[in-house]
Amino acid sequence: MKRMRVWGIGATAVAAIGMMLFVGWWQVDGPGSPEPMGQRPMPLTEMAFSLTDHEGNAVGPEALLGNPTMAFFGFTYCPDVCPTTLSDISSWLDALGDEAALLNVIFITVDPERDTVAAMAEYVSYFHPAIRGWTGPEEQIARAAEGFRDVFERVPTDGGDYTMNHTASVFLFDAEGQFVTTIDYHEARDFALPKIRRALQQEMEETT
Repeated sequence: MKRMRVWGIGATAVAAIGMMLFVGWWQVDGPGSPEPMGQRPMPLTEMAFSLTDHEGNAVGPEALLGNPTMAFFGFTYCPDVCPTTLSDISSWLDALGDEAALLNVIFITVDPERDTVAAMAEYVSYFHPAIRGWTGPEEQIARAAEGFRDVFERVPTDGGDYTMNHTASVFLFDAEGQFVTTIDYHEARDFALPKIRRALQQEMEETT
């Protein structure tokens, strides 16, 4: 009987230690860990790049100030991640209703060789009308990606073609251009919408 009691106490202690280790991992190295400062996107006010939107207008980070911003990097030849994410963004905007008009929503290509202004205009037309497509010279795309801390690379495929690997997160900024948070690829709508509303709420608090 005593042996069983000792065994029960020991099992409880091991479980408690295991839980402590798990919580420590979650907060330090796991999904609950804070984003390393070096990997956080820069404030929009500190970025410097010059691109063109899908209507041919010159745009840059200064065009995003004054309203919260939702930004996503991808490319029109993307087989799954990009259309899935842009569809998700479209559904979030639909759920926001009138509040969607308070957001800048931009899709920045990482494949300017194929994603011309015309190609971007056609592609974004398949999604929510609030989404703007941005393209431009390769070096300016690289500068934009550096500011957002987006990583991308060209990957050769069979037959001499290529695809693009890129960060699949959506970046959220407040109206003053400060980074708020990211929305991960395939993140549940129940988690994504509160994050967007958080950025919107900051704007409404600043204007009241």
